[in-house]
Amino acid sequence: METLDGDWEELVGAALLGTERRRGNPEALLDAAAVQTVRRRAGLRPAEAGPRPEPAPRDPRPAPPEAARRRLAQLLAGRSAAAGGGGRRGTAPDLTELLPQWLAAAGRHGYRAPEALVPALLEAARARTDLRPQALALAGARGLWLARLNPDWRFALRGGPGGVGAMPEVTDAAGVERLWQEGLFAERVALLGAVRAHEAAGATRLLATTWATERAEDRLMFLDSLRVGLSEGDEPFLEAALGDRSRNVRATASELLSALPGSALAGRMAERALACVGPEGVTPPVECDAGMLRDGVVKRPPAGRGERAWWLGQLVEAAPLSCWRERFGGLGPAEILARPAAEGWAEELHAAWCRAAVRQRDAGWSKALLGSAAAPPAAGPGTASIAERAKLLSVLPEGERAEWVAEFVRAHGLSEAFQLLGVCGVPWEGVLGRAVVDALDAARAAGSYPWSFSGVMGLAERCLDPAVAGALAGADADAGADADAGAGAGAYWAEAFQRLAATLRLRATMLSELAPPA
Repeated sequence: METLDGDWEELVGAALLGTERRRGNPEALLDAAAVQTVRRRAGLRPAEAGPRPEPAPRDPRPAPPEAARRRLAQLLAGRSAAAGGGGRRGTAPDLTELLPQWLAAAGRHGYRAPEALVPALLEAARARTDLRPQALALAGARGLWLARLNPDWRFALRGGPGGVGAMPEVTDAAGVERLWQEGLFAERVALLGAVRAHEAAGATRLLATTWATERAEDRLMFLDSLRVGLSEGDEPFLEAALGDRSRNVRATASELLSALPGSALAGRMAERALACVGPEGVTPPVECDAGMLRDGVVKRPPAGRGERAWWLGQLVEAAPLSCWRERFGGLGPAEILARPAAEGWAEELHAAWCRAAVRQRDAGWSKALLGSAAAPPAAGPGTASIAERAKLLSVLPEGERAEWVAEFVRAHGLSEAFQLLGVCGVPWEGVLGRAVVDALDAARAAGSYPWSFSGVMGLAERCLDPAVAGALAGADADAGADADAGAGAGAYWAEAFQRLAATLRLRATMLSELAPPA
C-alpha cells in the first residue's frame, strides 16, 4: 500500500483534490491524517518548563471497599434508562438519582474518594450543585488540590469544605492562625467549622480577628455558619453585628439573636410584640423607629403588604414564643391559637407564629400550628401553605413527622404531599412508607397515570426503606393484571412498580457494599 507523507497542508490538499490526482489512496490519506492530528494536538513550541505543582496532600481517611468503588464509577458514568414512548421510563433504576445516597453513606462511614475517581466526582459536582457539599467532602484535600489546577472546578475553592489532610489541628494555634489568614475561602469555612465544633466561643474569637476586613458576602457566610452550635455565648458578637454596614449581615445577626430566647434582642422584640398583641386585641405599630431598624426590622414592605401589618409580623416572628403564655393568662399554644383574633389579623399573627416556631425550633408550637393532618389544610390553626407546613414539620422529631405525613397522605392522597414527604427522615419509617405505597396503588386503581405522581415516585425510589421492596409485590401484581386486561394505565403502572422495586433492591446492595469489612 502506498503511503502519503508530508505536513498538514499537503494532506488537506490531497483530501480536496482527491487521492487519484496525488500519489496515494484513501486509506493511506486517513492513516496519515490520524497521525498528523495526534502530532498537532500533542505538539508544543519549545519553551521554558514551568514549575511542577506541589504533590497533593495525603488524605488519611480509608478508601471504600472495592465493590463500592466500582459502584461509584458506575454511578458517576450512569445515565437514566432510555425512556420509551408515551411517557414510559422503563423498569431500570435511575443511577444518577442514587449518587447522592452513595455519597451520603460514604460520608457517614468516613471514606475518602478513590484517587482515580476524584476528577469525575468534581465534574459531577460542577454539573449538579446539589451534589457539591457531599462530593467535595468526599474529595477532600485532593479535590481542592485538583481544583487549583483546573479553572472549571474553581467552584470548589469557594464553596467546598476544606481538605482533611490540609486542616491543622484546632489546638495548633499557629497553624489555625496561618490558615485563617492565608487560606482559601473554602479552607477558612472548614476551619471555622472545626474550631466551632471544638470550642464554640473559639469560632467567634477567630472571626473577630478579621471581621472588619472581610468582604460583605464572606461575612454573611461566616455568620451563617454560626447556626451550628448557636448559644448565648455568641450574643456579644451577634449584637455587635447588628451595626454592620451590610443589610444582609444585620438581618442574619437579628435572626440568630431572635433564635436565642434569652438574648437582649429577643427581650426587646418581646416588649414591642406584647405591646401590640394580647387578649384584648391587636394594635400594630404606627412607625418603624430607629431601634426597630437596628434590631433588624425591614421598614419597606413588599408589594401588596401594608406597612403596619408588615412591621407587626416581624415583631411577632422575632419575639420568644415563651412570652405569649403569660400574656394570655397561662394558655398553651393550642388554646392561644383557638382564640378569635382581632378582625383581619388572625392570618398575619398565625403566619408570624409559624415563622417563629421554625426559627426557634419549638416543637410544641409547631405541633399546635400544624393541627390535625386529617383536617382540610384551609381549616388548620396555623397556615394552609404546604411549604410552611413542611417547615413546621421539620421541627418535630422524626417519628412524629412520619406519623403526621402518613395521616395526611391517608386523608388527602399524594397530590399535595410532595413537599411534606421531602422533609421526612430517610429511609421513611414503616407507617409512612406503607401509606405512600397504598396511595400509589389507590391512584392506579382509580385510573390515574404514574407520571401524574412522578415527583412522589422519584422520592419513593430514593426514600422508601429497601425492606419495603417485598411489599410492592401486591401492587405490582395488580398493575400487571390491569395491563393484561387492557386497562389504559396498567402497563405504565406495572413498569413504575417494577422500577421502584428494582431501585430499592439496588439501594440495599449499594449500602451493603459500603459497609466496612469485618
